[in-house]
Amino acid sequence: MAATAEKVYYATGRRKTSAARVFLKPGKGKITINGLKSDEYLRRMQSRMVILQPFDILAQNDKFDADITVSGGGENGQTGAIRLGISRALTAFNAEFRAALKKAGYLTRDQRMVERKKYGQSGARKRYQYSKR
Repeated sequence: MAATAEKVYYATGRRKTSAARVFLKPGKGKITINGLKSDEYLRRMQSRMVILQPFDILAQNDKFDADITVSGGGENGQTGAIRLGISRALTAFNAEFRAALKKAGYLTRDQRMVERKKYGQSGARKRYQYSKR
């Protein structure tokens, strides 16, 4: 009796300093992030909505189970990384999804990062106060 292995679709998403590894497989819509349910891991309702956007736009709600490992950054960066990873994994599942996801902007890697602090300044751009006397 041979067990048939389900096909798992893998993709990586990055945003700011966060990196998310997304494993998608056909299922009932269960999303697990770092071993916790998505509702427990993501505190803000906005974050929960953002990670579901790729499914919503394709009308694929409750058709995939996602097992996600995310590290680095804060909640906002991690949410963006997860959304990109889910979008890429859905594209790997079905190439026809690419057009709709691309049009919505979910396949674009947001390259904005925090600018580094410069020496002789208190931050990236802010300078120490000038004293004339």
